[in-house]
Amino acid sequence: MSLIRRIDLRGADEASVDYRASVPRAELDVEAATHQVQPIVDAVRARGVEAIVEFSARFDGVDSDDIAVPRQAIVEALDGLDPAVRAGLEESIRRLRATCEGELEHDVTSQVADGATVTHRKVPIDRVGLYVPGGLAPLVSSVVMNVVPAQVAGVRSIALASPPQKNSGGLPEPTILAACALLGVDEVYAVGGAQAIAMFAYGAGPCDRVDLVTGPGNIYVAAAKRLLRGVVGIDSEAGPTEIAILADDSAEAAFVAADMISQAEHDPMAASVLVTDSLELADAVEAELDKQVFATRHTERISTALGGRQSAIVLVDDMDQGVAVVDAYAAEHLEIQTRDAAAHAARVRNAGAIFVGPWAPVSLGDYCAGSNHVLPTAGCACHSSGLSVRAFTRSVHVVDYTRAALAEVADHVVVLAEAEDLPGHGQAVSVRFESGR
Repeated sequence: MSLIRRIDLRGADEASVDYRASVPRAELDVEAATHQVQPIVDAVRARGVEAIVEFSARFDGVDSDDIAVPRQAIVEALDGLDPAVRAGLEESIRRLRATCEGELEHDVTSQVADGATVTHRKVPIDRVGLYVPGGLAPLVSSVVMNVVPAQVAGVRSIALASPPQKNSGGLPEPTILAACALLGVDEVYAVGGAQAIAMFAYGAGPCDRVDLVTGPGNIYVAAAKRLLRGVVGIDSEAGPTEIAILADDSAEAAFVAADMISQAEHDPMAASVLVTDSLELADAVEAELDKQVFATRHTERISTALGGRQSAIVLVDDMDQGVAVVDAYAAEHLEIQTRDAAAHAARVRNAGAIFVGPWAPVSLGDYCAGSNHVLPTAGCACHSSGLSVRAFTRSVHVVDYTRAALAEVADHVVVLAEAEDLPGHGQAVSVRFESGR
């Protein structure tokens, strides 16, 4: 029996079939989870650290009255870090910092008339809270992906939270702390889940409230973000990770299978989708999955993800239909493994990140590509972007007019104000030109 199902879209077209609905995703009811998360959020708001300590004991099995990670523990984590891991993190930081510095936006001033200027000023968020998961996999790379763009943007104050671990003495996973040390982040909290998002939103004990929360997490983290949106800014409600691969008969089946497995390894709800016009490749990938999955460390987790409704091999008539399908699916990660990969990639509008050709696997982007791996999931790539410097800045318009410049447009302002039945708006301009002024 095959590990993964097939969906046959051959003969279908966009006029008769909703391609986005044809490739289903994992069932993730964030709205239902908000009912479970609401009492947690309310408790943290009302009782602060006391409530957080109770939830850490209940959910993480950790009993500690101190949620702040001592600076010495952060230093010691770096001292004990495997040199090879440190070198990998340093290179990841270097490459991501280079791309972040390249995308940093500068103020732009437009002169709309003589004496009339509007400056589009980019202002960094003042204080941010960064969340790093510690569930099935301690995502040390997420420290890099969250911290670096915030630092390049010029964020003044950065706090980071990650779940306490029983086998780490109630502190976050040591590699996560070591990455914080490498990046100069010394305000770290051993707090996980929805309670961490509530701590950032309302403030608790030593943690002052923040203006923006970023970082991936489980369904309860997503639910807390949904509940607290408006109290605090959020990046997105990240769902289970996903990969889509558009491939023709030139693709190497072993590469495609390995890449599908790499995403399935994250979570039993992770999605791995292959879209191909080659029946031969589909058969070869299935054979490779059968071989490779049972040689991995996390066979059960991967098998569950590949066998779930969210994963499939999708058969299409040709690459034109394939591009339409992956564009409708709007994957978090999209790989293009075709003869003319760059040309096909250029036609895709909806994806969190696009990986072109056989030598750019998604796992490269997870660590050392120089791109950011905090990306929109669940089809949100059709309207949202991945984490970047821009996420940590705000735009402010600065309007500077002389008397003559205002006079030139005053009549237009008065007329438009009357058209909206807001005469006070027009009077605020007219009064400046009354006799004697």
